[in-house]
Amino acid sequence: MNSLTTSELAIKRKRRATDLTLPTKALGLEKYCLGPPSPYPATAQSPFNRVAMAAAHVVSDPLAENDPWVSAAIDWDATIAYRRHLWGLGFSVAEAMDTAQRGMGLHWPNALELIRRSAAAARADGHRMLASGAGTDQLDPADARSVDDVIRAYEEQFEAIEAAGSPIILMASRALVRVAKSADDYLRVYDRLLRQSREKVIVHWLGDMFDPQLAGYWGSEDIATAMGTALDAIGAHPDKVDGIKISLLDAAWEIRMRRRLPAGVRMYTGDDFNFAELIAGDGEGHSDALLGIFDAIAPAASAGLARLATGDEAGFHDILGPTVPLSRLIFAAPTRFYKTGVVFAAWLNGHQDHFTMVGGQQSARSVVHLAEIFRLLDRAKLLRDPELAAERMRAFLAIHGIA
Repeated sequence: MNSLTTSELAIKRKRRATDLTLPTKALGLEKYCLGPPSPYPATAQSPFNRVAMAAAHVVSDPLAENDPWVSAAIDWDATIAYRRHLWGLGFSVAEAMDTAQRGMGLHWPNALELIRRSAAAARADGHRMLASGAGTDQLDPADARSVDDVIRAYEEQFEAIEAAGSPIILMASRALVRVAKSADDYLRVYDRLLRQSREKVIVHWLGDMFDPQLAGYWGSEDIATAMGTALDAIGAHPDKVDGIKISLLDAAWEIRMRRRLPAGVRMYTGDDFNFAELIAGDGEGHSDALLGIFDAIAPAASAGLARLATGDEAGFHDILGPTVPLSRLIFAAPTRFYKTGVVFAAWLNGHQDHFTMVGGQQSARSVVHLAEIFRLLDRAKLLRDPELAAERMRAFLAIHGIA
């Protein structure tokens, strides 16, 4: 019998290092062997022809002496390092948004500190590839008594974020849903804020699948009616609106709204189910992007967007296509727990040393769900060091009784 060559032995050892046992949806176990390392570069290779913003997660501090369900402890160095990773891949960062667990563990004082640190890092790096979320989360919805209360809360955040040197993403307000009696109340709030903003803002319409407390935003449960109100708010101040991000997970509604926007106002897709087709566009236009999934798929998204910029739409879809099933799983209902999958991907790829989250949200998804994310990251060619990913996955499974 012929003995194995040195290179064959090395390959065999490497295969063993990336072989592991994963749980399945059928409540069983299966052998799984990871593929090769991600082929995508760690930095952008060429400019994009779409505006591409990645909503970025925060890295918790697992050594802090705190109660995670009550207060947030953040590893600021690792958090800012991840923003530099995204900037290096050509993305602007959408800061202190729902991907950063805004309203799900990240409260306004921490959000403001995050915005200040990110804005300072962007300035130090010589760019302004940043916009930050302004909301009303310092105002408990139960304490809101009037539209004026909501306006004051928004104005406080506008002032602080503008002082930090960041453009604004105008986030949806739980308090406004609570106190508004009609669409006119929404128009009044947005008129006041847009009139006084220093720079153009991005309006953010977040669907109730992301946050159940935002059901009926714009004064109606009917999407067509709500969309009409949002368009009225933008149309009153098109010179103050850079664009609108809608996160409804429905491509047809996004396209319908995109075609009705005033000239010069962008549509930023927030559709983590259908983003590839919406970014590619059609004969009547395309969407730019402000996406939480870009946090998890940044190297592939960067490579795909570079292809699209050269006119290689087929190449764009070849790269982004395998990321769509991954994104649909990460953002599966209950969609608001998608942050768990995003942070899990960052941990598997070595961007942070642990899988703990602000608010203890690492427990929000099942072991089976996270095992399937692991498989889909591999199939989308997004694991940059398969041996490290396999080692970390084994440790995660061992904690849950799977040897």
